[in-house]
Amino acid sequence: MDRVALRGLKARGHHGVFPKEREEGQTFIVDLVLGLDTRPAAADDDLAKTAHYGIVAEEAVAVVQGEPLNLIETLAERIAQACLKHEGVQEVEVCVHKPDAPITVPFDDVTVTITRSRV
Repeated sequence: MDRVALRGLKARGHHGVFPKEREEGQTFIVDLVLGLDTRPAAADDDLAKTAHYGIVAEEAVAVVQGEPLNLIETLAERIAQACLKHEGVQEVEVCVHKPDAPITVPFDDVTVTITRSRV
């Protein structure tokens, strides 16, 4: 399976279990790796035969900007399901970063990474 990766998609969302997170929101960063067969698109040089990563990016950002959720695990799942709606995408890895998570000790990042497939 071939891979198409989108790294560092940024969007503001209101996800979290604490009222301050829901009220003020924060930046989330999303990395996606789409698993698909790119041979048909490459053979015909045809965008219609592959995943349009611009549209996938817009949809992932829309999920982040959308309905507030308690958990970034749920956010990752919703992004994965949006990616799998694209016909050629057979598998997706989603990594959601929450660099401003409300943690009381010094840290660089919090991430949740999931892999989902059509099977």
